[in-house]
Amino acid sequence: MTIMSQNTQQIETILERMGEAVIATTETVESLAAKMETLTEQVQQQEQQIQQQGYQIFALSESIQTLVDAQTESREQLTQLTYLIHSLVNTLSNQE
Repeated sequence: MTIMSQNTQQIETILERMGEAVIATTETVESLAAKMETLTEQVQQQEQQIQQQGYQIFALSESIQTLVDAQTESREQLTQLTYLIHSLVNTLSNQE
């Protein structure tokens, strides 16, 4: 084998290895791109869930406020009723 053919053989081997490295790198990049796409989808889903939870928290806060208002009104009515009962009892006691 001549020096020229040895050099050619070495160059072919180097080019073959470079080609394999390029293919491996391309496959790795494609795999990473697919994983990034999956992560992006997951993050978007989590954003939607967080937004939905925010709406639910707001609705729950509104419901709690409504309950507090209703309780306050009920307490006021109960206080008025208690006052009226005391007044009625006092009136009845004074009539005896």
